[in-house]
Amino acid sequence: MTTTVSPRTTAPAGGKLPPAGGGSRRRPLLPERVRRGGLPYLLLLPALLLEVLIHLAPMAVGVWMSFRELTQFFINNWSAAPFAGLDNFRVAVDVNAPVGEALLNSFLVTCAFTILSVGASWLIGTAAAILMQDTFRGRGLLRATFLIPYALPVYAAVITWSFMLQRDNGLVNHVIVDQLGLTDDRPFWLLGGNSFVALLVVATWKSWPFAFLIVTAGLQSIPQESYEAAAIDGAGMWRRVRHITLPSLRPVNQVLVLVLFLWTFNDFNTPYVLFSEAAPEAADLVSIHIYQSSFATWNFGSGSAMSVLLLLFLLLVTAVYLLLTNRRRES
Repeated sequence: MTTTVSPRTTAPAGGKLPPAGGGSRRRPLLPERVRRGGLPYLLLLPALLLEVLIHLAPMAVGVWMSFRELTQFFINNWSAAPFAGLDNFRVAVDVNAPVGEALLNSFLVTCAFTILSVGASWLIGTAAAILMQDTFRGRGLLRATFLIPYALPVYAAVITWSFMLQRDNGLVNHVIVDQLGLTDDRPFWLLGGNSFVALLVVATWKSWPFAFLIVTAGLQSIPQESYEAAAIDGAGMWRRVRHITLPSLRPVNQVLVLVLFLWTFNDFNTPYVLFSEAAPEAADLVSIHIYQSSFATWNFGSGSAMSVLLLLFLLLVTAVYLLLTNRRRES
């Protein structure tokens, strides 16, 4: 019987085996245990640092400012602003005083604006996504066209609407008065009560493509066999939408409505670009109201207190919404 000895197991005369590659083996910078356990956290560290610097740190500074009497006299030295306790919050919630009354009016306008805008965006986006579900020629082009308002920069889109809504030479009044003859007088769209309608139209036009995009993605997960079985049973389009599409989209819609609500309630760019710093009372959203309270009166303590109250309200609404939707899902 012949025994074969591998040449790699034969030690040289010096007693040490040479490395497999012929060169020196590099030692890892981190131990294997640390690399496996700590590498995910190490990769997340830059994102966490940016989150702290961009969001959490300004929020902490804003909460600190809300307890200070930070007016124009202490702009150069914030730390010298006297401690105000809860005075800024008392002034903000006192609806019998001018500041509290104006904030309450702005809050109610924002609630009405948010409900109508979110409802219209969801309805238009869902209807468009369902109508685009079936395959037909030109569907891809229509889908891409629907997403243009969402893809446009906010300033470019809203400033275009601002020009179109001008009273004397705007395109909207030209169509309504000169072309269709619906009214004899040119209405103001950026002043008075019509400003709420103008703001609602612009915000809905800008946000409904996002609802369309999310609902379109959700429709891809619904099995086609469900529609075919319903069609065999004689179900029409409305019954298929009611009993198959909408129940299947419920998890998607729960997240979509919450995101639209938070974005719309906090929307600052749209009213600021449309009306500049002086928004009409009918379109005085709370974001613009807080900005004016802070930078028009130079009372940053009061403005910060309003911001903290807004943050608490949104956290409360979000928590209640998630609690109710989770309970409904479990039941």
